[in-house]
Formats: sequence, structure tokens, C-alpha cells
Amino acid sequence: MLDQLGDFKRDYFCGELTENNIGDEVRLLGWADSVRDHGGVIFINLRDKEGIVQIVIDPSKSPKEAYEKAKKVRSEYVLAVRGRVNRRPAGTENPKISTGTIEVAVEELRILNTCDILPFPIEDNINVHEEVRLKYRYLDLRRPEMLKKLMLRHEVYQATREYLVGHGFMEVETPMLTKSTPEGARDFLVPSRLEHGKFYALPQSPQLFKQILMVAGIERYFQIVKCFRDEDLRKDRQPEFTQIDYEMSFVTEEDVMTLTEGLVHFLFKKLLGIEVKLPIRRMSYEEAINKYGTDKPDLRYGLELKDLTELAKEVEFKVFKAVAQSGGLVKGINIKGGAKLSRKEIDGLTEYAQKFGAKGMAWIKINEDGSLQSPIVKFFTEEQLDKLKNIMEAENGDLLVFIADTPETTHRVLGFLRKHIAEMMNLIPEGRWEFVWIVDFPLLEWDEEENRLVALHHPFTSPKEEDIEKLDEAIQNKEIALSFKSRAYDLVLNGEEIAGGSIRIHRPDVQKKIFELIGISDEEAEERFGFLVTALKYGAPPHGGLAFGLDRLVALMTGSDSIREVIAFPKTQKGICPLAGAPDYVRPEQLEELGIEVEIPEEET
Repeated sequence: MLDQLGDFKRDYFCGELTENNIGDEVRLLGWADSVRDHGGVIFINLRDKEGIVQIVIDPSKSPKEAYEKAKKVRSEYVLAVRGRVNRRPAGTENPKISTGTIEVAVEELRILNTCDILPFPIEDNINVHEEVRLKYRYLDLRRPEMLKKLMLRHEVYQATREYLVGHGFMEVETPMLTKSTPEGARDFLVPSRLEHGKFYALPQSPQLFKQILMVAGIERYFQIVKCFRDEDLRKDRQPEFTQIDYEMSFVTEEDVMTLTEGLVHFLFKKLLGIEVKLPIRRMSYEEAINKYGTDKPDLRYGLELKDLTELAKEVEFKVFKAVAQSGGLVKGINIKGGAKLSRKEIDGLTEYAQKFGAKGMAWIKINEDGSLQSPIVKFFTEEQLDKLKNIMEAENGDLLVFIADTPETTHRVLGFLRKHIAEMMNLIPEGRWEFVWIVDFPLLEWDEEENRLVALHHPFTSPKEEDIEKLDEAIQNKEIALSFKSRAYDLVLNGEEIAGGSIRIHRPDVQKKIFELIGISDEEAEERFGFLVTALKYGAPPHGGLAFGLDRLVALMTGSDSIREVIAFPKTQKGICPLAGAPDYVRPEQLEELGIEVEIPEEET
């Protein structure tokens, strides 16, 4: 027979008790983390969200009823305990927990609920398949390390609100059911019961509405908001994710970036005790791509890309020469101390490069005695080899690896290869935080599949002021448009983009020209973005903003490998919720109300 909670109220959380409570009678509530019977004396580690304390049921001291109940307790039973705090006997202290010098001698014990056999232990560092953890997420979240991650996420929410409200921002909610404006990822669609054949879309971001709030005169808006994108998933993506979103009127890029730096400094200082050095470094998009092969560079280690294209035009190695003479790039990475790698390990690097589009990977090993080992050395003169070593800053014991391809492929492959090498060679220092702003992005890029210009970020990003006067000319000559720079800025931390934003287009004439450049007609613009285009005609102020990927930020702050570790109820990489069994089929009458017919796959019928 289980006990009732009744009017039992806790005095303390388990982890709050200290030596100052010795002699106090306390009431505690929680779960049985572990149960041990030592010669008739029963020890239970009682756990709640604040920690663990040892409770003791001694048959010679505790009431008989409490002792008889204690003999029935198993892991994760839910307990109410009344007892007196004592100092632990000398030699029995537990330095691994904050309450390790005290224990609670039980005077009353209530068993509020039992627990079935657990699918996995409620402890840290378990080796359990992720889908099992997600199916029993309510158990997974009991584990201390998961609870700490959720607590830090909560603290990020509260500290963010404290900082932004303190800087004059107003928290405003924007709609979850809105109009489909596809541009990039696919929308999640919601059918309308009242308007058959019509659909709402779940927002990929509050982009249009936050700009409209600036037109409305809010001036400083923010919200912590759910966003939805129907795209292929990986470790840092979820179909529903959370953003810290804010927008400001009458600002420049530097205004937004400076305020963001203040928020970063506030969060890391308040929550982690880490002093972020300000101002954060600025790096152009072009420099990031040229040096690191990516616009999300990890600056915790070197391995910068070195350009050998001019030298490659002179050598007899046909692969290098053909690429260099046809407008491609030949670049390399110097792996310091890499000469110790075996041929099998070098072949592994080649295979890794090929996963990202490389046709192959050339390499030169410089042995400790200075001799060169490589199948391509014979195609270089001594003078050319000296030039190569000089460009690559090579020394004895180094391994040089090279990619020769189109600029896009060369940079992409070396960007991924650089990260892989850093992990393989243990070059990434622990506990180091390297922030960098990436700025001066191209405004537009050419999409080969669609055979048109597309916005690198989104079509509401403002071009640099000096490029606005060239828009008419660019409409006639699209090549000119490819030289335009945007007023966008991304914040990168340890190789992960954690935030991004831009100064927006506030003039309707400029917005119209950008739409024309990317092949969106007046009719299509009106259909997809008409409410924003109209709003811009009614005195829209200059404005800009930024959005943090809150999930990714918290994952980095907690040292988690995946954002799924810091979301209470995430989806799998297939977009499935093992806990709730979503997505799922719905009843035929629900579909009939919506005027929808669904073709169910044969294997599901």
C-alpha cells in the first residue's frame, strides 16, 4: 500500500543541506537514487533536482514502521522523508557530493510511488542508444548531467531577458500560424479547417514580422521564439528550434554587433564565470574562405590554407598545372609533425577529402632528415620544391596535403579536412573560446540549378550603401551584382555559427530592385511578401537585427556534441519523436473536416 503525500511539505532540497543543518529536523522529497543494506542498516541516497543526500534507517534508532518500509524501497521509488541531520561518522564521508559530510537519520518514511524495472540506469556517462534515451526521456532527464544542461538553458533564457530588457527592448510575440513564403528551406504547412485548400505555414523565423514591428515604431523588439524548418537533419539541426531574436531601429552594423557582444559577455560571465574579451575580432568573408575554407572558421588552432596556384602553373605535375591554368585553385595545409602518419592514415585523409567532392588528395612528407617522400615530387624542380616549402612554411617532420579543383570545391574540401586533421592530431585545446565576427559577405550568389541569382542570406538583407546606386546597372548586367557586398554579419564560436543578422532593406524602391535582381516579379513579390512590401511604403525606419541559435549556443556552453542534448524533447535525425510517437496518422474524420485525402503507403495499411 502506497502512502499519500497529504500535507507533507519539504523544508529543503536535498542538495541544499550543509553542516549548518546538523541537529535540525528536516523534511525531504525525492527519488531513491541508490539503496544499500549494510548489515541491517539501510542507506538510501535521496535525489532531487538540487542534488543528493544520504538518509539512514537504523533498526535500533528509527521507528519500526519506517524500517519495514525502507526494506521495500528500490531504485527510483518516490519518497517523503522526515529526519534529523547528523554528521557522518569519521571515515565514511563522501567527497564526491556536496552533502558528503552529513546524513539524515530517518524518523518517518513515506513511499509515494514505486518504479518499474529501468531501461537504463539513472546516472551520468551511460552507454545507451539515443533512441532509447529519447523514448524514455522523462528518465533520461533525471540524470544529473541532463538536468544541469536544462538548468543552464533556463538560466540563458532569464539572463537574456535581463540584459535585453535592461537595454530598452520590448518582448513581443509574433504569430505561429502565418503565410508560406518559401525561400530556402521547406515550410511546415498547417491546413485550414475553415478555408479548405488553404494552408498556414509555421514560421522559419519571425523575419517579416519583426521588420513590420520596426515600421510600427517599436524600435527595440526581442523574443525567445520557436522556429520551424522542414529540412534534412543533423547534429546541429532540428525541425523545431529556438532563437533569441531581436531587431532595432536607427542602427548600423556596429550598433547591433556591439550590443550583441555585450550580451555574449554578460551570458558567459554570469553563467560560466568566463570573461569574453571585447571587442570580438572582425574577419571578412573573403579572408575566412581563403584562410580556412569556410565562413565558420574555428580559430582555436592553426592549419591555415596556403595558396600554391601561381607556383602550380609552372610545375610539370599535370593535375596541378591544368587546374591552375583553367581558373581553379591549388591550396594546401601543413600538418605540423604529420610526417609520422602512416601511408594508411594518409590514404584515410584522401578518402575523407573525397567525401566532400575532391577527386583526390596530393601529399608530400618531409622526413626528419629533410628527405621528401611523395609520388609527385618527381614533377618538381629543386627550386620549385624550395618555393613550395617556403609558401607552406614547411619544416622537417611535416606532412603537406594539397587539393586542386574549382575554387568552391578546393575551399569546401580543405575546410572540412582542416577540422578533421585538427581532431585527428588532437590540436583543439580544451576550455578555449574563440569568437569571431564574419562580415562583408557577398550579397548574392549564382545558383546553377535555378540558373539565377539568389540571396546569400535572405532577400531583405541590405546591400552596402555604396552598392545601392549600382542596382539599376546590375539589373542590366548580372555580373556586376556578384560584386555587391551585404550588410550582414555572422557570429562564430569555435567553428560554429551561433548568431547571424543584417541591416535590412527599409526602402521599397531598393527592395523592389533586389527582388528584380533575383528573379522575383512584382506579382510574385506581392503574393509572397506583399504585407511587408506594403508596410515599407509607410515610413519604415532604417533597421537591423540578429538572431542567436539558442540550442547551439547552449550546446557549446555545456560542451554537448549535439543540440539534442540541450532540448527537453528533441526529434531524431529522421524527425521522429520516440516518446510521443510523432508524426503519426490521424483519424479519417479529422482529414475529412480539413477537406484532405491522404494516400497511405501500402506497407502501412
